[in-house]
Amino acid sequence: MTDTALALIELGAVFFVLGVLGRVAAKFSFSPIPLYLVGGLAFGSGGYIGLGEVSEFGHMAGEIGVILLLLLLGLEYTASDLVSGLRRSWPAGLMDIVLNATPGAIVALALGWGPVGALAMAGVTYISSSGIAAKLLTDLGRLGNRETPAVLSILVFEDLTMAAYLPILTALLAGVGFWGGVKALVIAVVVVVLVLWVALRHGRLVSAVIHSSDREVFLLTLLGSALLVAGFAAALQVSAAVGAFLLGIAISGSTADNATKILEPLRDLFAAMFFVVFGLNTDPSSIPPVLGWAALLAVVTTVTKIATGWWAAQRNGVRAMGGARAGAALVARGEFSIVIAGLTVSSIASGSELAALATTYVLLMAVIGPLAARLAEPTVRLFQRSGSR
Repeated sequence: MTDTALALIELGAVFFVLGVLGRVAAKFSFSPIPLYLVGGLAFGSGGYIGLGEVSEFGHMAGEIGVILLLLLLGLEYTASDLVSGLRRSWPAGLMDIVLNATPGAIVALALGWGPVGALAMAGVTYISSSGIAAKLLTDLGRLGNRETPAVLSILVFEDLTMAAYLPILTALLAGVGFWGGVKALVIAVVVVVLVLWVALRHGRLVSAVIHSSDREVFLLTLLGSALLVAGFAAALQVSAAVGAFLLGIAISGSTADNATKILEPLRDLFAAMFFVVFGLNTDPSSIPPVLGWAALLAVVTTVTKIATGWWAAQRNGVRAMGGARAGAALVARGEFSIVIAGLTVSSIASGSELAALATTYVLLMAVIGPLAARLAEPTVRLFQRSGSR
């Protein structure tokens, strides 16, 4: 059998299995992310089936998956949304950082992973999954609820925080030291401010350059622009993912709507490969030693995320039921947590252990998140009935 034939068979098998896993997740109304990670664990290093011929393609497909995930997330926001959201949510955003980043940092230090490992794990436990949160709000019919603006504001704050956090982490993982991290932060802030200014003042021009009535031309121009911006951002150590996110913000109006429709199938395909590739690079035998820590972090950060959303909703005048729904919507972790862990794998000595902990943690939280969102209302009603007796 030729290498090409073997690669096609392996790739076809991976896509087919992902389709089956996605169908299972949809049947039980869960995010497919944990199943994709499990699929990667089964196929990859230490798994039941080894893949060799498609590894290089899988790596590049995973990189494109991250870019598309963040590009489409950026398309959901306008620059004015980001600015107004930041003004409204900064107190809750700061509380979010303190409550949810601290547990990850403490566990990393307890395991002896050092300051850089602590910074990485802080990011893993801090950032909610915008994708899962948005899907939950849509599936449960809560987009029009009074607490939803508070949820979206916190997600916006987290995404902007990531725009500053990822360049710093990338610089420190590259071994450039403190001043290198400061330089990366300054560059990131300048780039973010510049993009927001362009989006606010010249968003129509950016949209006009990318837009085309021909679907093929539109797709090629849009995807090419995303990859170019992501590449230049990576060269500036701003993070390719953040570069794509900022491009999404700069595209507005009907162009953004059409871009979302045309890119969603590609995003789903390449994002699935990203989670699979991460699982491929994680040895399943490394998970049991960190399962206890992952479970501890899952319990603690479920409580802290619910507290964050509850408080943010209360500040907006939302009652207990809405506060519980807001907190539960933020519980799930996903794409950003895996991106952060992926950066550490080959960069620090504890990278493989950190990746194993992050994978296990995301698996738990991607399951707990949808459960929490569905159980929030019954739980509050139960406490209210108990309190009225």
